[in-house]
Amino acid sequence: MRYDKSTMAEQKNVLRKNNQETGERKKGKYKKIIIDRDVCIGAASCVAVAPGTFQLDEDNLAYVVDPDKYDDETLLLAAQSCPVNAISVFDENGKKIWPLDQA
Repeated sequence: MRYDKSTMAEQKNVLRKNNQETGERKKGKYKKIIIDRDVCIGAASCVAVAPGTFQLDEDNLAYVVDPDKYDDETLLLAAQSCPVNAISVFDENGKKIWPLDQA
């Protein structure tokens, strides 16, 4: 069964803008997930770790399905599994938790 991602996105607090996919979370200490789809290579490691939160589209690029599906630890592990750091995670204060900025 195929579903309409735009409808799913509207239902799950997901915004797509400038080739970035943003998921706003209602629970947990991590409140925002951003996928930079220009960086994503479709490795699908995020999907393997958190399949209910991330999926790949017809272009093999990740998008957010349900940002609240998993706990904070699983969400962070999924972001950390990305080989090109295309997934950013932010806390409730807007502080970037992952990837760590390199000086």
